[in-house]
Amino acid sequence: MRGHERADTTGVDRCSGHRRHVGMKYLCVIPARGGSKGVPRKNVRLVRGKPLISWTIEQARNAAEHLRIVVSTDDDEIAEIARTAGAEVPFIRPSHLAGDSTSTEAVVLHALSELGATGYRPDAVMLLQATSPVRLPGTIDRALAQFEATDCDSLVGVVPQSPFLWRIGDSPVPQYDVRHRQRRQDLAEADVPQRETGSIYVTRTYLYEQVNNRLGGRISLFVMDEIEGIDIDTETDLLLAGHALNQIQEPHP
Repeated sequence: MRGHERADTTGVDRCSGHRRHVGMKYLCVIPARGGSKGVPRKNVRLVRGKPLISWTIEQARNAAEHLRIVVSTDDDEIAEIARTAGAEVPFIRPSHLAGDSTSTEAVVLHALSELGATGYRPDAVMLLQATSPVRLPGTIDRALAQFEATDCDSLVGVVPQSPFLWRIGDSPVPQYDVRHRQRRQDLAEADVPQRETGSIYVTRTYLYEQVNNRLGGRISLFVMDEIEGIDIDTETDLLLAGHALNQIQEPHP
């Protein structure tokens, strides 16, 4: 995987980022609230025989890099499933941080505060979304390796998408030059749009603390396989995720 960076634009104090590559302390936060609109109770829905959230916990546990895996939830059933799968649930998220309008950053900051009260502060936070459960073996380790190798401040998982996009309106607007339509395979790498998967972010802790954002400073794009781009918002997405996970786990001749 190749990293892509941009200049530091946050204006935060980079010295507090505690840059180091040997023995970095990573906190893996997996947010999972009980309520959901598109797919009710989706974090506990069975996908290929196991609760959806269990897939992400197991992937984190299988990483070669040691991660402290914490699930942030407001739901007792999710908490029990998470503990059974091998994650920590050291606190129950308060209801005011479990609404439809609650930001993921607020959830991560709450986790950092709860753990900070015990004297624990990680160098960086890996945010894994349980609703984007399709990750190839080794993806988490590759993301962490890229995070350290590029010396970035934050990393976001992306997948290539079609450049032939339109904006809907009274007069539809193309997001590409319709007069010079190129074949996708002929596009230069820099001309291929990249879409956030929502699956994986790695962020130096100080960015959450100082700018309340998972992305900032020098940002590295972690290009993932297209099969890893599934984000579950509908029942169809749930079926697609199960099919993709089955493909990944099936032995190949």
